[in-house]
Amino acid sequence: MIHQAYAVVNFKSRGGMMRNPLKQIDTKEVELPETIFIHDIESKVFQSIVLQSLSHIEGVETLEGNLFDTLLGDSLDGIKGIHVDQDQKTHSVNVRIEINIAYGVSIPDKSAEIQNEILQAISRLTNLHVGKVHIVFKNLISAKSKSDRDAILEKKDELALR
Repeated sequence: MIHQAYAVVNFKSRGGMMRNPLKQIDTKEVELPETIFIHDIESKVFQSIVLQSLSHIEGVETLEGNLFDTLLGDSLDGIKGIHVDQDQKTHSVNVRIEINIAYGVSIPDKSAEIQNEILQAISRLTNLHVGKVHIVFKNLISAKSKSDRDAILEKKDELALR
């Protein structure tokens, strides 16, 4: 379908001002600017995606401790150990995660599990390419400290139900 616009052109002749009959102008000659759709994703969103992904994985904790407490926190600005870099030109995301791992857990296996989980979640939710998922294991979680944290969580749950 061709859209046409019409314009009236005035020109002078010997007898004075004359009106030229409508002159056709093809709108293909007139270029309209393209509509640009833009969306930005803040680093907090990526941090939340990483935290949600880590909450499904046994044997790891963020540097701040319990994932449950971090997820319920008011602000994600202070999450230690989750760093996100976005590259606008390549539409990709690089993630660096510093975590603690439970004693006795295979670090290479757990690293692959974490990287795959985060890669799939970010790709699925943002439609962006994940360029790198860098895992840094900072410390070991002893079995005693984990059982102490679990007991505290159970008490919090009991108090919340009352």
